[in-house]
Amino acid sequence: MVFKVFPDYIIPTPLDVLNAGYNLIITGQLLDDTINTLFKVLLGIILATIVAVPLGLILGWSERLEAMSELIVSILRPIPPVAWIPFSLLWFGIGIAPAVFIIFMGCIFPILVYTIDGVKRTDKVLIEAGQTLGANDFQILSKVIFPSSFPTIVTGLKVAFGIDLMCTVSAEMVGSTSGLGQMIMTASTLSNTGDIVIGMLAIGIIGLVFDRLFIHAQRKIFW
Repeated sequence: MVFKVFPDYIIPTPLDVLNAGYNLIITGQLLDDTINTLFKVLLGIILATIVAVPLGLILGWSERLEAMSELIVSILRPIPPVAWIPFSLLWFGIGIAPAVFIIFMGCIFPILVYTIDGVKRTDKVLIEAGQTLGANDFQILSKVIFPSSFPTIVTGLKVAFGIDLMCTVSAEMVGSTSGLGQMIMTASTLSNTGDIVIGMLAIGIIGLVFDRLFIHAQRKIFW
């Protein structure tokens, strides 16, 4: 009773959180929902990377193409990913697909912008040296510009991953039948604040682990 300052439906006690965590672990729900959320997170950011990195290399390399696409990117980039939720539900229904789409929309622009910036930061001397040696545009992009831009691209991935988690949880709350976001939403409906806290902690731990992984990767790259 020492911790009973507020009712359980407002703020759970540490004991309530421990009990909720124990029950979620024993039943396997926490593991299942965590794996489900991780699958969406990784799939969304992988798809965004596959599209954004090559596109960013091309746009950063070609001033003409960048100028042609600048208006579209400038309009779409400020739109919050969650604003796409109604369309994602109309297009993909309920399930994994709408969540992955929301994640994709949230991740693609940070990765794209950082990739373009990385291309523009490439030392012109390296590009000119490659051209002097007879390298074509594809070889310049793949052998000179991409390696030079890679540290900046990793930074873009790190930024995108933070957005990625927020998009995932938001999408799961309205357009998914599983995952940590759905678990939090269900617990909220049932006023089960202990489960809500466990879900939030799980998301925070996932973010912390991947943040450390990105920091480790950046240290290796910038060595």
